[in-house]
Amino acid sequence: MAFDIDMIKGVYATMADRVNKAREIVGKPLTLSEKILYSHLWDGTPTKAFTRGKDYVDFAPDRIALQDATAQMALLQFMQAGKKKVAVPTTTHCDHLIQAKNGAEADLKFANSASSEVFDFLESVSNKYGLGFWKPGAGIIHQVVLENYAFPGGMMIGTDSHTVNAGGLGMVAIGVGGADAVDVMAGMAWELKFPKLIGVRLTGKISGWTAPKDVILKVAEILTVKGGTGAIVEYFGPGAISLSCTGKGTICNMGAEIGATTSTFGYDESMERYLRATERADVADAANDVKEHLTADPEVYANPENYFDQVIDIDLSKLGPLLNGPFTPDLSTPVGSEMTEKAKENEWPMQVEWGLIGSCTNSSYEDLSRASSIAQQALDKGLKMKAELGINPGSEQVRFTAERDGIINVFEKLDAKIFTNACGPCIGQWARYSDPKNAPKNSIVHSFNRNFAKRADGNPNTHAFVASPEITAAIAIAGRLDFNPLTDSLINENGQEVRFDEPTGWELPPKGFEVEDAGFLAPEADGSGVSVKVAGDSERLQLLEPFVPIKNEELQGVKLLIKAFGKCTTDHISMAGPWLRFRGHLDNISNNTLIGAVNAFNKKTNFVKNQLTGEYEGVPDTQRAYKAAGIKTIVVGDHNYGEGSSREHAAMQPRHLGVAAVIVKSFARIHETNLKKQGMLGLTFANESDYDLIKEDDTFNFVDIADFAPDKPLTIEVVHADGSKDTILANHTYNDAQIGWFQEGSALNVIKRENAS
Repeated sequence: MAFDIDMIKGVYATMADRVNKAREIVGKPLTLSEKILYSHLWDGTPTKAFTRGKDYVDFAPDRIALQDATAQMALLQFMQAGKKKVAVPTTTHCDHLIQAKNGAEADLKFANSASSEVFDFLESVSNKYGLGFWKPGAGIIHQVVLENYAFPGGMMIGTDSHTVNAGGLGMVAIGVGGADAVDVMAGMAWELKFPKLIGVRLTGKISGWTAPKDVILKVAEILTVKGGTGAIVEYFGPGAISLSCTGKGTICNMGAEIGATTSTFGYDESMERYLRATERADVADAANDVKEHLTADPEVYANPENYFDQVIDIDLSKLGPLLNGPFTPDLSTPVGSEMTEKAKENEWPMQVEWGLIGSCTNSSYEDLSRASSIAQQALDKGLKMKAELGINPGSEQVRFTAERDGIINVFEKLDAKIFTNACGPCIGQWARYSDPKNAPKNSIVHSFNRNFAKRADGNPNTHAFVASPEITAAIAIAGRLDFNPLTDSLINENGQEVRFDEPTGWELPPKGFEVEDAGFLAPEADGSGVSVKVAGDSERLQLLEPFVPIKNEELQGVKLLIKAFGKCTTDHISMAGPWLRFRGHLDNISNNTLIGAVNAFNKKTNFVKNQLTGEYEGVPDTQRAYKAAGIKTIVVGDHNYGEGSSREHAAMQPRHLGVAAVIVKSFARIHETNLKKQGMLGLTFANESDYDLIKEDDTFNFVDIADFAPDKPLTIEVVHADGSKDTILANHTYNDAQIGWFQEGSALNVIKRENAS
């Protein structure tokens, strides 16, 4: 039986009425994406039509998924909300903090030792507040979600960009930041700009060496890494129906690489087969009762140009295997002569050192079975591996079943390294080099989703190419980037020329899925007696204290911390890399605050003037000096300040250190919202040229902060070192509720008060 079957049946019980009402209001047939969106409005039954790409809308997601790197701060924040239990079904998955180095057993043992305090915290806090917990080694979050939680027509959010993988089972599944997840866990609405819609019509049928991976590699070529921004990509047509459910998941997964809000497919027989194979017949039966609402209206797919903002056509019968890369997932090249020519022209290393199969993108039973058919041919035809081969199964259920059926053993006979059921190399957790920054130029091929410089192994000289699992296996065996398994021969150990036959595999395991310990821990029904495990002297975890409201008198004599020049993204504000280990310790990770921002006065990073001493220091050091002196500060920025992932750390860290306000030419919207949620002032120059008035030794007085109100600009007096003054106006977008967040110290403080009353 499925998890949360009553919740799923509840979604289906209201779907018909809400879809019918939405169709009436919109005044035309609906796409699948619109049906899911309109049936998940926070206010319930639709009452108005929304403008795509313009209107911000409040939604009520059905469930949440958290991965261990981002779950730490999200759950630490949730603990401040005063809730006894999460408001919607939520799960925590330990998959990001497991390094790939020596193989599954050794690597998992090391991770359980090195990150034990993080795993213990996540297990205990999940147990206390009603979250399902998936242990280290249980699997990669997105594969586990597809196997256990995804359902057609549902809406979910997850604290990882590849949450979109669940679109393979007909969901609208969207990656968000931890602050968004906290809102929904605490029972609040989740805001999203109503997406635009891109339709991809698939005709024909894949065969031979072509795989579902090649569909999204082709779409990435067409749309590029930004072409899907602000849009849901909806796949349809006879070609879509012919794909397996996990193949659909692969396509949706890499929608993150074109910037799409999410991607999805209409409910069909392949999804039903997958639900039943993963012991969710009850979900399949319930979906069948409302299946007309789990795909677009017939008129939409008959004339898609009338209903989508953009339509793309791909004939799967003409699609061949592709290699995308290096350094970007949208640089697409057919295997064979075109790759040979392009590699020579660009001096890409022709020798392939590693092939990597798995990750959340291609780690299903079907993926492993098709890749193993190529590996078995190498054994049968007397071929030796010319490159190293690594395998990341997507879940313990997939790994156990594949081992039972002899698939894992085939890879092992080729001396492949079987890594833990975790992200590993796909997210940079691959201990390939002792000194990655000075490692040699080389090429690798993998079935992962991202291939940016340093992504897998930290080596900026690693040229990573994205391909299907079967192409990855063939190229790893050949050891050459210019190898075309459709046409080229290899010399075996007996000196004979041999050719690969086309790959074969199983959509689903013929003997069904099997697992001894899936790695799931259900929470206590009543977690009130559970203690959350955080050591007082931990360097990686720190319980949060509620932010204290910024008083009006503290907004007089505010010092300039930094005037950021040019682009200042969330990565400039809160870097990742080695700082990931401090994601659960606000004070420690605050030592990276704004160290990547460029100081407008000297064009250097992490080098600002401390007005108290006149000396130049790092940004966090300077800010801590101001905090010790009881002085609030302001950050000044350029256009689109806070662009990037919706990382709440980029707002929480400045707030923790004593920054009271951020004033910029323009904000990335999500970062602006996060500043509001943390009880700070997020402001924009009414006159952009006032940015140029700000000098290095300036002090700021918020003249009319006592009259802070919606639609009323704030007046700020800027006092320069020579005593001269300028007065500037700062616009804001705070409504009454958000002003309440500021006045009470944070949105969580408000939630906690409301829960206590």
